[in-house]
Amino acid sequence: MKLVIFGLTISSAWGNGHATLWRGLGRALHAAGHDVVFFERDVPYYAQHRDLQDPDWCRLVLYADWREVSARAVHALANADAAIVTSYCPDSRPASRLVFDSPAPRQVFYDMDSPVTLDRLARGEQVEYLPENGLSGFDLVLSYAGGSALDQLQRHAGARVVAPLYGSVDPDVHRPIAGVLEWRSDVSYLGTYALDRQAALEELFIRPAQLRPDRRFALAGSQYPPDFPWTSNVFYFSHMPPAAHPAFFCSSNLTLNITRGPMARAGYCPSGRLFEATACGAAVISDWWEGLDHFFAPGREMLIARATGDVLAALELSDAERRRIAEAGRARTLECHTARVRARELEALLEPGWCTESGAA
Repeated sequence: MKLVIFGLTISSAWGNGHATLWRGLGRALHAAGHDVVFFERDVPYYAQHRDLQDPDWCRLVLYADWREVSARAVHALANADAAIVTSYCPDSRPASRLVFDSPAPRQVFYDMDSPVTLDRLARGEQVEYLPENGLSGFDLVLSYAGGSALDQLQRHAGARVVAPLYGSVDPDVHRPIAGVLEWRSDVSYLGTYALDRQAALEELFIRPAQLRPDRRFALAGSQYPPDFPWTSNVFYFSHMPPAAHPAFFCSSNLTLNITRGPMARAGYCPSGRLFEATACGAAVISDWWEGLDHFFAPGREMLIARATGDVLAALELSDAERRRIAEAGRARTLECHTARVRARELEALLEPGWCTESGAA
């Protein structure tokens, strides 16, 4: 197939999860013999942090202005088997109009931020990356979240046919490697500061650090405020580039996942970081959200923390038990949650005549 994608970015993984996901999917689709064309507006923020210039697994079209590139987009769509517009694409509305006017037999919208989309729609906000008339013009709407989000995309955004396409990981990028002495810890957390995660972060990370001053905690991520409740045994790394994430995960005995508020409320919406950390062979502790057990077996492939005491209990696990959980989590991810698996799922979804029942996870 030839797939033409209008998205946010693949050239820079800085401050977004779109690039990492599409890089894995793109490599997997290319390896399966497909032709991928990705249109990305060349915005200054991503240009300053560009870490992918000329991918060999897709044709990257960087453009400064939609009017300048629209003719090239029309040409690319002329023989496309599928056209995909994604959430947060800066030119999603004109791109969608172009897709609707094209002969592409599969016209798809991929909401890679469906919990955020639905949260904004519920508050009555205009969502700038949705077409003016909603999603009814697309043959298929893919959602980063499953469960009830699928039904809500139909009821509130006008989607006709919906299906989940969850996050994934490229195991060639995220894999077990040697840790870094400076980053070693008993518990690590990797994530940009977010107000809607702060209460859980204090309960599951800061409070355990306060109660166990003999243990070492490592936090990596940007935008933490000056009044953040640091403790002497929490070591902070403000700059942790994506290429360093595997080493950071592999430097700790346990790594914590805390889900953003809209994702947790939506359910069936695993953070890509869960797949990345488990693929690296890290033993993961995660907060609970509906559908987590659809992706990992709690207690066997991943630890669950609802309160401070759960993290304190995890700290008392033996090395052998932590390794068992880490190995089981990695095995589940490699079997079910790699970019290659998602690429096969996408291939099946793009088959002519495909349909799904509303709300199926």
